[in-house]
Parts: sequence; structure tokens; C-alpha cells
Amino acid sequence: MKLASLKHGRDGKLVVVSKDLKRMTSAADIAPTLQAAIDDWATALPKLRALYESLNSGAVEGEAFNEADCASPLPRAYQWADGSAYVNHVELVRKARNAEMPETFWTDPLMYQGGSDTFLGPRDKIVMPQDEGFGIDFEAEIAVITDDVPMGVSEADAAGHIKLLMLVNDVSLRGLIPGELAKGFGFFQSKPSSAFSPVCVTPDELDGVWEDTKLHLPLVSHYNGTIFGKPEAGIDMTFNFAKLVSHAAKTRPLGAGAIIGSGTVSNKMDGGPGKPVSEGGVGYSCIAEIRMIETIEDGKPSTSFMKFGDSIRIEMFDRDGASIFGAIDQVVTQG
Repeated sequence: MKLASLKHGRDGKLVVVSKDLKRMTSAADIAPTLQAAIDDWATALPKLRALYESLNSGAVEGEAFNEADCASPLPRAYQWADGSAYVNHVELVRKARNAEMPETFWTDPLMYQGGSDTFLGPRDKIVMPQDEGFGIDFEAEIAVITDDVPMGVSEADAAGHIKLLMLVNDVSLRGLIPGELAKGFGFFQSKPSSAFSPVCVTPDELDGVWEDTKLHLPLVSHYNGTIFGKPEAGIDMTFNFAKLVSHAAKTRPLGAGAIIGSGTVSNKMDGGPGKPVSEGGVGYSCIAEIRMIETIEDGKPSTSFMKFGDSIRIEMFDRDGASIFGAIDQVVTQG
């Protein structure tokens, strides 16, 4: 099943979207918003699924679906916690800051609590208030939405609380990160509003590619119209989503509608850092990684961070080449 939130008020207007992302129909008679649906998921799910099947069969005609009309599936959320499941990425980025990576990072997930009050829509501009010196970077990721998760949930039970999946652009300001982390309190100004894909989907929609709570498909990023990365999301994921949800709920329950992110999708190559797509690799899901590799090879980075007017498009395709979640497609502008 595929769901989206059209821009409407603070929390959007819930619609059911056809499998091919071409048509939609209002779900207002079932739930006015996605948050309302996830709050009562056991009741809403069968009704939404029946509407989805009717839309796909043609029993419900619906109307044209336009991704540009969408807010993020949850335009705001009670919880947004982003992990770093791809430890290869963490290792590279810490090297870029000349910071050693503790061995525990391979056994205990890294996670931060992000701002969730003002998510960007998938086609909204990335507006920066000052200059390009903040080190503007995109981060292509996957995220899940949960129902109510009890405190102390096991990994085995956490898997059953994952109800929806979507894509993320976790915008990062690399120039601000070192100073903030040096204070010992984590990210804040260096993590502005994130954007999510137009559509979120139920796990059963991903039959054959959603296994062990990992999504086994490439995550494709086009930077300024040129392919920048296509890493396989199911490879090199040290911690699956069940582990991330369990980790987030270790000392607190998670409320329905909590969003848990994977962190930047990253692959190694032949046991070492990845390579650009142009050199036969799968590329990268953020600029910071290629800058780190350039530093290793050349002593300094040569790829600049994002500038005003730069664009990033993030998308995932099924085995037949059809877009699953629609595309995050954003341009950096000066506010």
C-alpha cells in the first residue's frame, strides 16, 4: 500500500496512491491525516488497504497524482531519530574530522534526535539563511515509521512495529558539525529540516526486497542532473531497522508516528572505501564521503559542498525500474 500527504494545513491531507504513482484518492473518510491513521493503525489499515486495492483495480477512479503537491508523508512528527547503520560512512566522516572511531560503533548503534517540527516537502527548496560556508550537504537515507513501541522492546518484537517505509534527505551543514560536537551535546544547528519522499509504503509492498528489516535495493542520487550514487541499501548495513528501533526504545517508549532513519546509505568496495560511479563504483549518498576519499588519495578534498542553485534528486526503483516512493527533488537557495 502507498500513502501520501497532500499539502494542507500543518499535517497534510491523507491520500491513497496507486502502485504506479499515477493516481490517488482521498482517505478522509478513514483518517484525515497519516498521523491519525497511524494512531489507530489496527483499525485504519484494513480500510486503507481495501481502498488501495480498489484504486489499483479501477473500481475507484481517483484523480491524477502529482508529487509536487505533496508534503512529507508526516509533515511534522512527535519523534525523528536518525541512526548510522552504515558504519562505513561513520568511519569515513570521522576520519575527515581527524576523529578516531570507537570500536563500540560496530556493536552499538550511533543515533541522534533530530528536529521534527518542520519537515520539508519532497520538492521544497533547501533554504539557507546566510552563505554557502556552512558546508551544505545532502544525505540520502531510508526511514521507517512505527506504531506505538514499548520501552525495552526486543529486536525480534521491534520488527513488528515497523509499519511504513520512506526515503530521506537528511540535510547536513558540515561546516557547523565539528564545533557543535566539540561542545559535547550533539547536533542542533548543523542539522536543519529534513525532507522525505512523496510516498511512504507498507513493508508488504516490498515483497522480495524487504528482508531481515533491510531494504535490498539501490538508493539512487542525482546531483545537478548527474548520477552521484547508487549504493545497495541492503549491503554493509551493520544494524537493521529492527535493531535501530529497539535501540531507540531502550529507555523510553516510542509514540505512534515515530520516524527512525538508517543514516547515510554507504557501500565499501573490495574491502575499502567506495569509488565514484564514473570509475566503476556505486558512488556515494553524500558529498562528505567523496571528500574524505579525495583527502586520503590526494591530501585534500576537491569536490565542493552544495552551492546556491545546486540540485539533488533521491529515488529508489523496483526490479522493473519503476519508482517506489517517488522522488525527493530539491534545489539549494539563499533565504
